[in-house]
Amino acid sequence: MIRWFLAAVVSGWLVFPAVAASLDAAAINNAEFRSRPPAEDKLDPVVVKAQVLLDRAHFAPGEIDGKLGENAQKALRAFAEAKGLTSDKALTPEVWAMLVRTSQDAAITEYTISKADVKGPFLKKFPAKMDDMKRLKALGYTSPREAIAEKFHMSEALLVALNPGKKFDRAGETIFVANVINRQTKLTIGRIEVDKSRQTVKAFDPSGALIAFFPATVGSEEKPTPSGSFTVVSADASPTYRYNPDYKFEGVKSRKAFKIKPGPNNPAGSYWIGLSAEGYGIHGTPNPSKVSKSESHGCVRLTNWDASLLGSNIKKGTPVVFVDEPQGGRRS
Repeated sequence: MIRWFLAAVVSGWLVFPAVAASLDAAAINNAEFRSRPPAEDKLDPVVVKAQVLLDRAHFAPGEIDGKLGENAQKALRAFAEAKGLTSDKALTPEVWAMLVRTSQDAAITEYTISKADVKGPFLKKFPAKMDDMKRLKALGYTSPREAIAEKFHMSEALLVALNPGKKFDRAGETIFVANVINRQTKLTIGRIEVDKSRQTVKAFDPSGALIAFFPATVGSEEKPTPSGSFTVVSADASPTYRYNPDYKFEGVKSRKAFKIKPGPNNPAGSYWIGLSAEGYGIHGTPNPSKVSKSESHGCVRLTNWDASLLGSNIKKGTPVVFVDEPQGGRRS
């Protein structure tokens, strides 16, 4: 999850020290619903707790960043839909009550940084151009902080705000993180629905019940995703990215096909789900903060952890339907 906007993130944290100072583990774990809605552009303990609970319930808010942004609101509405709740607001007392009943575990927990977390190797400099990526042996993380943030589905800004003064490159250091990695990961998926206009992916069980939701980046005007019904033909962790010059991506000069080695910062991220539409798939991304907020080259992008969850539970032959209007219910 390369932070091309890292400087902005860091400065953004510094401009609200009062909020960051009150954003500790106890404030988040003890957070309760309040009638005043959270601001969309500031860290909020209620939002952090809601995002962690959504993530654990498989209604992904994207990157857990403590802000009630577009992806968090999408996830809350999808969760409400699955529970039979309706409202024009994303977070209501009824949604909150239902959400906190999904898990009694603390939203924020302590974690001791391991030797594996800081071992690397880490990229000293990430290439800005795809042509230069093909020369690297692997597309790994750029720092232990980036790796730890992704491990716990968090933004680096939230990780830093929860751990003022902590060093993320020291094995043995104890830090606070989102309590998400022990979530149950077994899903029985009967169908996938990709909503092109809402930029979302939904997973339904064989009975038609909505069991998982993910914010997504779905194509672009230049390279739109296909319409219609397809099937899953492959699901692979740590994919090698293959560039076809017929794609004619903007900024890529190569006239020959080339490969980019695997890694979380590979253009396809940590997981690739191939579809029967040739050249199209559902995959991870090196930049989770941009999910639903940028464009893709025709494929469907999820965060690396969401792509891994979906890919590890999907089976070949599973139907994947691309729609502009949702089937069988209201939008989330």
